[in-house]
Amino acid sequence: MTTPVVAIAYHSGFGHTAVLAEAVRTGAADAGATVHLVNVAEITDAEWELLDASDAIVFGSPTYMGTASGAFHAFAEASSKRWFTRAWQDKIAAGFTNSASKSGDKLHTLQFFSVLAAQHGMHWVSLGALPGWNSSTASENDLNRLGFFLGAGAQTNNDQGPEGVHKADIATAEHLGRRVAEQTRVFVAGRAAA
Repeated sequence: MTTPVVAIAYHSGFGHTAVLAEAVRTGAADAGATVHLVNVAEITDAEWELLDASDAIVFGSPTYMGTASGAFHAFAEASSKRWFTRAWQDKIAAGFTNSASKSGDKLHTLQFFSVLAAQHGMHWVSLGALPGWNSSTASENDLNRLGFFLGAGAQTNNDQGPEGVHKADIATAEHLGRRVAEQTRVFVAGRAAA
């Protein structure tokens, strides 16, 4: 069985998104992947090479002012060196984000990630979970409680630190990590068999 290599390229301004990155790592590792966390605000040449060597890259950032953070945007622009050489062509991609509001324009951040992935020629993996917390019998503790399809969306109150990240959002990020690892395994095995 092939062991997929998943890298999580993320920025976290106040620690909330780092909690989600750890959850994505847990989910992917539980599904049998080798997982690397890369803080894009402090990325090294060795970590760029680690991203190049990974089978999948999961993008993560808080949503600030309706898009990914400035640090993540700087990373995205710097990735143009990989774009020129097609270093990330045909890798698996996915994304997650957090903001203080239930919506907070998180969809735009996930769309930004998916467009970045498309520019690199990557294959986007969605969350693959039905929305939770959308009926009278549902609960805020449901998986995918905020109802995102493109990736994992999380909400943390702006007066709480990383300990305030909602347990359902952590579970949703773990789900994303498992899904990415599973889909990457299928993709890598299929490529090897072709």
